[in-house]
Amino acid sequence: MGVCSSKPSAKTKLSGHRRSNIPVEEGNERHPDENVNKKDEIEAVKKTPLFPFYSPSPAHFLFSKKSSPAPNGGSNSTTPRRFFKRPPSPAKHIKALARRRSSVKPNTAAIPEVDEVDRNMGLDKSFGFSKNFGSKYEIGEEVGRGHFGNTCKAKFKKGEFKGQTVAVKIIPKSKMTTAIAIEDVRREVKILKALSGHENLVKFYDSYEDHDNVYVVMELCEGGELLDRILARGGKYTEDDAKIVLIQILNVVSFCHLQGVVHRDLKPENFLFASNDDNSQLKAIDFGLSDFVKPDEKLNDIVGSAYYVAPEVLHRSYSTEADVWSIGVIAYILLCGSRPFWARTESGIFRAVLKAHPSFDEVPWPTLSDEAKDFVKRLLNKDPRKRMTAAQALSHPWLRNTHDVKVPLDISILKHMKGYMRSSPLRKAAIRTLVKTLTTDDLFFLKQQFSLLEPSKNGSISMENIKVALMKHATDAMKESRVQDFLTSLNALQYRRMEFDEFCAASLSVHQLEAHDRWEQHARVAYELFDKDGNRAIMIDELASELGLGPSVSVHSVLHDWIRHTDGKLSFLGFIKLLRGVSSRTFAKAR
Repeated sequence: MGVCSSKPSAKTKLSGHRRSNIPVEEGNERHPDENVNKKDEIEAVKKTPLFPFYSPSPAHFLFSKKSSPAPNGGSNSTTPRRFFKRPPSPAKHIKALARRRSSVKPNTAAIPEVDEVDRNMGLDKSFGFSKNFGSKYEIGEEVGRGHFGNTCKAKFKKGEFKGQTVAVKIIPKSKMTTAIAIEDVRREVKILKALSGHENLVKFYDSYEDHDNVYVVMELCEGGELLDRILARGGKYTEDDAKIVLIQILNVVSFCHLQGVVHRDLKPENFLFASNDDNSQLKAIDFGLSDFVKPDEKLNDIVGSAYYVAPEVLHRSYSTEADVWSIGVIAYILLCGSRPFWARTESGIFRAVLKAHPSFDEVPWPTLSDEAKDFVKRLLNKDPRKRMTAAQALSHPWLRNTHDVKVPLDISILKHMKGYMRSSPLRKAAIRTLVKTLTTDDLFFLKQQFSLLEPSKNGSISMENIKVALMKHATDAMKESRVQDFLTSLNALQYRRMEFDEFCAASLSVHQLEAHDRWEQHARVAYELFDKDGNRAIMIDELASELGLGPSVSVHSVLHDWIRHTDGKLSFLGFIKLLRGVSSRTFAKAR
């Protein structure tokens, strides 16, 4: 859900309205590694004149009755699965959008007959919203029309906002043909309301309903889409101008993630400028595919827009990191004017996302700074564990010295702290050794996070510091996503304090360090320190017990290489695996 621009909104969603397994559609997809002309690199799906807030697709809707079990213990408490749909034309440079923006028509053939659905399902379309829309607002001109309704300007009739123009999304209840569609509208309004207050988020005023429609009243953004600005600049931004855009995107996305909300459809079409001014604020819109998620929870719905979808979404086990991948795609487009992954068919796009690597060799990449390239590469890491978080991206060297960059509290540090607190003494010792090898620059982000927790005068934090820091940023969304419940996993801090050195060890992401060029050097130096001071002879049974594992043949086979045969001490391989942490997946593979 979002707000409309002053002109009829043009918007395309590759995501269908419901989730499902990926339909593998074979076709004439071009291999992502094939050499092509620069002008033929990217196909931007042409934007259909669709409803600018909601999540309908120009493709037909396919519904599934229930969600399948989430892999790896993922949550099943999400909405049913959605199909992606095939892009309508071959990939081209993003500037090609300007020539074909109005050529794609929505396919409405598969929408069920309303009377038949209502008769069979007996849907309850009462939302509990206010009923007095007509007495408060005067409807004006239509500014957008789409698959599920239309968007109009409107003015407050009375009160403190009398005469102020807003955007009103009108969703006909006749279009809500399934219980899932009704729940999507309900959740979208809940998320918009719960996230209110951030400067880079569309302002939500209120929601209303009558017998025929749902009305969602929001801020009117008249500056157009980010995609329009990219096209107006000939397809790309300068590094300095791209920074201004990306800082705003990262700010609002890190805010959403702290509250426990994952957007799941970030793309240039879903960011609007508040006005036509060059320095206008950017606003995130369209929360139709968004959902609540706890820091230790995984979602399994395949949703989003194909060119921006993260690899782990296609694997059906993901969290907030998927949004960061989408920001990486946006960053790539801003800096070079092309999409990093493309193909002629949807299945080809998916294969490119899963297997191909974006090119940084063609113009203009050789002329861009090393920091800019590193920034994009660390957002587009296919392993979500190695990917930067939105908050971390704001502390990246490329953005670090930019004016007015403030790094927000990162919910991921609590997730890492939980893993550390539950680790064995042996793993804690190994991680503390690794921290000793890191430079001040390596620890820059953790130092910022520690400062946000407002340590005491003696330089330590407790559970109370974490609670206070969270409450400073809390919205109603944090309650809905049960982020605060996550604090119970840190009960070990209830009766003790943690100084900066231990905080770094507890909050450090070993997987993210592995993505750095100097990882091998860090690991070798850390192992030498550990081998000198903390390594000791250890039997496999003792190691299994230390790691909280029961004795079994599979456990023995996995841990066999962890121990040096010469002296029974932890091997370098064992040290690295100990740093990463033991997961059930490791032993599932062994079985």
